[in-house]
Amino acid sequence: MKILTIIGARPQFIKAAAVSREIAKHSEITEILVHTGQHYDTNMSDIFFEQMSIPKPQYHLDIAGLSHGAMTGRMLEKIEAVLLKERPDWVMVYGDTNSTLAGALAAAKLHIPVAHVEAGLRSFNMKMPEEINRILTDRISSLLLCPTSTAVQNLKLEGYDKIGSRVVICGDVMQDAVFFYSDKEQCPGDVMGIDLNEYFILATIHRAENTDDPARLSNIASALSEINHSIPVLLPLHPRTRAKLQEYGIELDATVIDPVGYLEMIYLLKRCRMVMSDSGGLQKEAYFFLKPCITLREETEWVELIHGGYNMLAGSDKTKIINSFHSMLNRSIVDQDNLYGGGDASSKIVVELLK
Repeated sequence: MKILTIIGARPQFIKAAAVSREIAKHSEITEILVHTGQHYDTNMSDIFFEQMSIPKPQYHLDIAGLSHGAMTGRMLEKIEAVLLKERPDWVMVYGDTNSTLAGALAAAKLHIPVAHVEAGLRSFNMKMPEEINRILTDRISSLLLCPTSTAVQNLKLEGYDKIGSRVVICGDVMQDAVFFYSDKEQCPGDVMGIDLNEYFILATIHRAENTDDPARLSNIASALSEINHSIPVLLPLHPRTRAKLQEYGIELDATVIDPVGYLEMIYLLKRCRMVMSDSGGLQKEAYFFLKPCITLREETEWVELIHGGYNMLAGSDKTKIINSFHSMLNRSIVDQDNLYGGGDASSKIVVELLK
């Protein structure tokens, strides 16, 4: 069996690495990795792959820095060429990026079955490009690999039990990755005076809905600044967010550092008191490390975290963010629900592919 895996963003490399390690245990499977280049940066170097024990892609398409339409179209063309050359039995895609959609669409047009890891997630916000990518990818996939029972239910409500796709709950490969990398943590560099052995809040802001709206970004920055007077707030900040703060003239009273790698983020997650973020992945990682989380968005695709009391939605309302902070600060997180499968999602995915 030949599986062609398409990835384009760093979180997808980490997720795919978990499945690739399991695939490598099966001599009857060959995997071809294709990196679209969607989120290429200097950290996607040989050192990154070596440190993370991630297989190097056989194909790098070098597609980045374009509009959504141009990027997806260029990817579709180049992925199709790779598929015609490799003739895989399966195309496997992850999550909800433009790379995900382009890979699934190229395969479907060539009648190659698609396996979608993280199928069935819904935020019900059609203004998010990720939501569009999820829905379209699910619809043209043959094997829908769902991380949670909520995702399975979403697909059932959309009629997927009537269209011939195979829907399977396998758990979340991100939990597999966390278990694998947890003891490989690395201390970040200078954090400018914050004692990482004391209470601190780990925060991130990167979503366009927050960074491109001066009012939303100002409210979030004001809330984090006020919280920072009680407990230090450590903010690994994307350069784009930093530039937006400067462009809008917004002051942020917190400890701002450059973005950190995955192993450094694990180090911080293990030691922080709480996570405040607009990231989808970081919401789950907070739960994996038993940290309370406040989500700086109006909705989340990981609704089971809200229902279980592990996470609170605060959006960009300053009062709501601060109230959520006080509500969650002393909350003790205990994993009683095993929401994401317990760390064996990758092996279940390979079993389903072999069927």
